[in-house]
Amino acid sequence: MDNPEEKESFRTRRSQLTLQIAGAAIFGALSIVISGILVPILPRIPGWGIAYFDPTSIIWITCFLIFGVSAGLLCCAIGTFGLLLFDPTGIGSIFKFFATISLIVVFIIYLKIHKKNQGISSNKILKKPRNYIIIGIIGTALRIIVMLVFNILFFLTIWASFYQFANLEFVGFGGVTGWTAIIIGVIIINGYSSVFDLLIPYLIVYGSKLDEKFNIW
Repeated sequence: MDNPEEKESFRTRRSQLTLQIAGAAIFGALSIVISGILVPILPRIPGWGIAYFDPTSIIWITCFLIFGVSAGLLCCAIGTFGLLLFDPTGIGSIFKFFATISLIVVFIIYLKIHKKNQGISSNKILKKPRNYIIIGIIGTALRIIVMLVFNILFFLTIWASFYQFANLEFVGFGGVTGWTAIIIGVIIINGYSSVFDLLIPYLIVYGSKLDEKFNIW
C-alpha cells in the first residue's frame, strides 16, 4: 500500500520544481525583454563597450533569491542565450553570465556549509544582513578575479587590436592606459556593479517580504 505521506512529499517536491522552472522562465524572459529595450539606449563606458548600469544581473539574482539555486542558474542560462540577440559587443552576455555566476557560486557554497550547522532554511540564512554582506564581499572578490582572467585573455587574443584604446577616462584618468587601465578598470567596474547586483535584489526580495510570500526554499 502506498504511503500517503510519501505521496504528499513527492507532490510537494514536484510542485516546488515546477515553481522553480516557471520562475526561471519568467525572470529569464523578463531579463531578455528589458535588455532588448534598454541595450540600444544605455550609455556605455568609453573604450570598454560596457553599460554604466545594466539591470540584467539584478533580475537574475532576484530570481535566485526568490526561487532558489536551480531556478537562479536556469534563469542565468536562459537570459544569456536571449541576450546574444541584442548584445552589441557579441560576447557581453557571456561575460555577464560568468560575472553573475561568480556571485551565485559563493551563495551556494556558503549555504551548503551553514545549512548543515544551523538547520534552517536557505532564505533565512541569506536574509541575515551579516551573512549576506559576507557572501557579497567574497562573491565580489571572486567575480573580479574571474573577470580579470577573462579580460586579460581576450585582450591578448580577440581584443588585441583594441588594447590601445583601453583607458580610465570614465573615472577621470584618461591618461592611464594599457594593462594598468585594464586591471584597474575591471576592478572598478565589477566592484560597483556587484554592489547594485546584490543590494537591489536583497531590498526587493527581503524588503517586500517576497521570500515569505513564495516560501519556496
